[in-house]
Amino acid sequence: MLTVPLPFLAGLVFALALHQSLKGADVPGSRRYFTAFLILYALQGLIVGLHFGYGVSELAPVQPVTAAAMPPLAFLAFRELTGVPSPSPFLHLLPPVLVLCAVIALRPLVDPLLLGVFIAYGIALWRLTRTDDEDLMAEAKLERMRPALRAARLTAALMFFFAAGDAAIAIHAAFNGPGSVPFAITVMNIVGLATVGLFYISPQRALQKPQPVADPAPEDAAIVARATAALDAGDLYRDENLSLAKFARKAGIPARDLSSVLNRVTGLNVSQFVNNRRVGEACRLLEETSQPATAIMFDAGFSTKSNFNREFRRVTGMSPRQWRAARRSATIPANNGLDLVAAKKQLGNVQP
Repeated sequence: MLTVPLPFLAGLVFALALHQSLKGADVPGSRRYFTAFLILYALQGLIVGLHFGYGVSELAPVQPVTAAAMPPLAFLAFRELTGVPSPSPFLHLLPPVLVLCAVIALRPLVDPLLLGVFIAYGIALWRLTRTDDEDLMAEAKLERMRPALRAARLTAALMFFFAAGDAAIAIHAAFNGPGSVPFAITVMNIVGLATVGLFYISPQRALQKPQPVADPAPEDAAIVARATAALDAGDLYRDENLSLAKFARKAGIPARDLSSVLNRVTGLNVSQFVNNRRVGEACRLLEETSQPATAIMFDAGFSTKSNFNREFRRVTGMSPRQWRAARRSATIPANNGLDLVAAKKQLGNVQP
């Protein structure tokens, strides 16, 4: 009985975990691909469960075709987040079409084709994530860049895992018959569930923090100045859905250059640089108004309380409530020293 619901459960759990990691991390093109991929992944689990659990043999021809469609959809979705869309997305229809032709006319080719599809797209997706540079997910919302990168790696790893698992099952069934296939699928799904669970609960590995340079090159200093001005132009920093790509376009600087220069000059990643400006605005509002911290959080550009509190404490060393109380009792200077001189030293060139 375990084999009946488990494939569907595994597909559903992975779909939910991926959705949670990618909330706010999609652009119009990727949203369509992600939606199709997540629906298809959950549907694939249902198909496998009905086929091997209830013996619905009519689904046997459908199963490999839907499986062949998932890797291209995943690759296209994550590639959209890099800001470099595929030049010919319709070419990615070829894998499921080839598998469909094999199902109809050349059944022995189905398993080799599926193996090739999963390995090829697993490699392609892994290559998108081959470094720790956050700008790989330039189109994602700033606070979702790291989760999106981790989700892409998990998806690539699962492609390799299921490619190897399907190949092993096919070889085992060829020599020992199909009787043990349901048990093998159960084991695969248990391992897959464990992998997704570990991914979901494991903490994100912090990037190595670069040290800011004391005397940046004039061209680097000019880029930081343009980035700072772009954040203030039209209150761009208040945009809770701000992405690196949008920030770079507003500043007129290539995304990769903007990211690397901010890291090199300020010792901050792009998300921290923007959040420093947001915290500066939050400090002003906490001092000059009586608004509750939650309202100030949204006014300053933060979208979640946890991120607001974490970033506020990173910058000021205290919570918003503590900062307001300390400021009103005059135990800290105005704006917590966020003036033009202290900003460069403490907050990476952030102006209040």
